[in-house]
Amino acid sequence: MTTELGTTAASFDPRIEGPWTHREVAANGARFHIAEAGEGPLVLLVHGWPQFWWTWRHQLTALAAAGYRAVAVDLRGVGGSDRTPRGYDPSNMALDLTGVIRSLGVSQAAVVGHDWGGFLGWTAAAMRPRLVGRLAVLSSAHPRRLRRALLTDRRQIGAAEHLLGLQRPWLPERQLAADNAAMVGEYLTAWSAPAHRPEEKELLTYRQAMLLSNSRHCSIEPFRWLMRSMGRPDGFQFSRRMNRQLHLPVLHLHGELDPVLLERTALGSAEYVDAPYRWQLLPGVGHYPQEEAPEEVTSLLLEWLQATE
Repeated sequence: MTTELGTTAASFDPRIEGPWTHREVAANGARFHIAEAGEGPLVLLVHGWPQFWWTWRHQLTALAAAGYRAVAVDLRGVGGSDRTPRGYDPSNMALDLTGVIRSLGVSQAAVVGHDWGGFLGWTAAAMRPRLVGRLAVLSSAHPRRLRRALLTDRRQIGAAEHLLGLQRPWLPERQLAADNAAMVGEYLTAWSAPAHRPEEKELLTYRQAMLLSNSRHCSIEPFRWLMRSMGRPDGFQFSRRMNRQLHLPVLHLHGELDPVLLERTALGSAEYVDAPYRWQLLPGVGHYPQEEAPEEVTSLLLEWLQATE
């Protein structure tokens, strides 16, 4: 596997072919790669770490078939999007998402985010509520819930130990690149439920994506901000900005066996929603519901999108 990866990583194209189209859109001072399929109301799909748009391949086609315009975006610094020297704080990255929504020519979208993409979904809904009509989050917690847990909950601190390891300068980038990004495969395997471990071909795709120029540094920068801002003025300011009620329907999906983001950390997010809120625990599922249980996740998303509340 190492030899195969070594010979293909340099030529890897994150614009993977499939029943979707690829293009770039300009937003918030950068260019963002998107994969899109279907026509209808816009559903913006936002990936987490250490992944890129391809994590939503199952939902892209299913949502399009159900009458939605499904768009999976590569976050700043990842996949086919721009690697900018700065701009990896959540406020700016949330404006990336709302900027993409505007660039796609609509006034409002349903946002579906996983992991860090879910964190940014919460943030975008708080900062630009008129642009986010519905919010679905997977394997994520409201920013204030996560901040509180990372400061006070020993179990959550232990579960997120990898975040502490990412704080050192440059060493994490070298570790992620070592042995052709073997660590990416290790994370994806360890954080998935035993019954839903990713196949070698899937791991190869994510490892190749992480080896793209500067992807390692750019993908780590948001987590450096997250941890280092805990005691800084910008961190306190962001937390205060997030202390508001969201007046939009929220679907919250969480894997029962998620080893990274604890159920009790995510569950308290309801206190920031003053609208229909649905919590759904997924039995036997780990940190990557959209890939571990794609049919179940898609069914829940469609039911939520079609609800009248």
